Amino acid sequence: QVQLVESGGGLVQPGGSLRLSCVASESIAGINAVGWYRQAPGQQREMVASITSGGNILYTDSVKGRFTISKDPAKNTVYLQMNSLLLEDTAVYYCQLHSWKYGMAFWGKGTLVTVSS
Repeated sequence: QVQLVESGGGLVQPGGSLRLSCVASESIAGINAVGWYRQAPGQQREMVASITSGGNILYTDSVKGRFTISKDPAKNTVYLQMNSLLLEDTAVYYCQLHSWKYGMAFWGKGTLVTVSS
């Protein structure tokens, strides 16, 4: 099956930056959609940013202008550059890939981002 491994989480001050990485065992090129989701304590998991199978890039309103999703198909890696971090960005961030080969979505185990002064 598909394996996804996130990295790059940690403790950062408000206003700081982090770059998350997700290495996939399956191609992220072409029609396989990829995205980043997050879940804070007591909250439901929400989509943060995604690249659809059609190549469209989507962001949730709260991160527009601050976060950037990108991918490097040659490295099978998806990135989430997070700038101007806020306290409310604190959450476990998960990488997701929709695989057309398997016909289902796969998730990483998550990486914790803590924004605190």
